[in-house]
Formats: sequence, structure tokens, C-alpha cells
Amino acid sequence: MAEVQGGGTLLFLTDEQLQQGIEAMFFAHQSFTTDPDRILATMAYGRAHHRAVHFIARKPGTTVSNLLNILDVTKQSLNRVLRTLVEDGLVESRVGASDKRERNLHLTEAGQSVERQLSDAQRVRLRAAYRAAGPDAVSGFRQVLEAMMDPEVRRRYQTLRGTH
Repeated sequence: MAEVQGGGTLLFLTDEQLQQGIEAMFFAHQSFTTDPDRILATMAYGRAHHRAVHFIARKPGTTVSNLLNILDVTKQSLNRVLRTLVEDGLVESRVGASDKRERNLHLTEAGQSVERQLSDAQRVRLRAAYRAAGPDAVSGFRQVLEAMMDPEVRRRYQTLRGTH
């Protein structure tokens, strides 16, 4: 039996309830990534490409350094992904206006189209799930996700959202 602090009250959860939550997360993640994975496979891309495209779309003009911080990957790994996206005409790397050493990343029209396809697929699935679960569950789900994040990850998430 696990004790969990939630909204000022203690919740007592059995190991079986926690196990069910863990398994639900595994299967939900699998389903959530299925549609984008199919789209990415047609272009010989993987989830790293999806993540890069997503966050470049979210913050047009973001720097390589900022993207490294958001994604928490190695510079070598990100450079490999970005090189492919630039060569394929999905991402444009521009010299920074204030600092010539900076590279600002922007999606091209083709990149925006790919990002829309990937995000639309996930929005359809998430919208249906939110509607089925109802508004209280939506709020609770977000709270659970944020509570699961390590403090540094939560700070990066809040910075991205502009709430920190």
C-alpha cells in the first residue's frame, strides 16, 4: 500500500492500482505514438525528428542551444537529426541577428506541413480521449503528468509554457 499526498489529503493506493497505472501509461504511450510513427516511417524519420520538428514549430527561431536544453539530448545526437531535417528541406538554420555564432531554427513550408500532419494525428487521439474522460479528468491528468516530472524537467516544461 502506497501513501500519496494529493490536494491536501492522503490517498492510499495498492501496489495493484499503481501497477495498473504503469501498464496504462505504457499502452497509452504506444497508442499515442503509433500514428506519428507511421507517418515518420514513410519519410525514414524517427521520434527524435518528430520531437525536434515539434519544438521548432512551438518556438520558431529557437536556437540550437535552447533545443538541446528542451530535448535534453547530446549535441551530436541533435546535430545528426538537424542535419537530416535541413538537408531534406524541412528546417532552415539562420545565423542569429544579435549573435552570429547562434543558429536560429525555423520550419520551412514543407516542415510546417510535416509538423501539422504529426500533430493533427496526436490531437485527434487526445481530443477524443479528453472528450471521453471529461473536464475534471483532463485537469487531473495534466496535474498527474506534471507531478511525475523530475523538478528540472518540470522547470523546462514550465519555461516552455511561459509559466515559470
